[in-house]
Amino acid sequence: MNNTSLTDNTGFTDRYPWIFEKSSISSDKDAIINMTEIATPLGPMLAGATSKGVCLLEFTNRIRLEKEFTDLQNLLNAVMVAGRNSYLDQLENELTEYFEGKRKTFFVPLHTPGNDFSQAVWKTLQEIPYGKTCSYKEQAEMMNNPKAIRAIASTNGRNRLAIIVPCHRVIGSDGNMTGYAAGIDKKKWLLKFERNNSEIEEGYLF
Repeated sequence: MNNTSLTDNTGFTDRYPWIFEKSSISSDKDAIINMTEIATPLGPMLAGATSKGVCLLEFTNRIRLEKEFTDLQNLLNAVMVAGRNSYLDQLENELTEYFEGKRKTFFVPLHTPGNDFSQAVWKTLQEIPYGKTCSYKEQAEMMNNPKAIRAIASTNGRNRLAIIVPCHRVIGSDGNMTGYAAGIDKKKWLLKFERNNSEIEEGYLF
């Protein structure tokens, strides 16, 4: 397994110029998002945190990644700058432990802008136990909103915190893998990894 604690910010801005080329610190911005890169066994991840908590953790191959970054900056009226803060240090430590099979729950504070429905959807994702999966239908039932399956699926897709808010644990009602913005191969890897490191028997949430 690769060393997940290895972070190399050398040339970070050169590798991802599109993150910073439109960013400029000015008095009309409400927040600063510190950005860094974290190495994992599944490839590099981009992580961001404000003064309130971690607001971003994504694999670099995530589809529509640039749009997600732009949307996040607009939601927070924020500028992205290369650098770290204490939340990113805590995130990297916890992510390292996760990939070592030593951590099943994350405690790093999160900053997740979104409406009440989005917050409820993402909270439900965090309630799916490590080593388990559930369907979109079951997730809707957890929210006592069985008719909102499509809206829930769409909101899952807007999750900006891969692994921490574990949308990879949601699968089709027939047990098949469904879309994962960073690739089905990563979703399969994460689910297999969690099953192999879980004391919970493999199966569904319900």
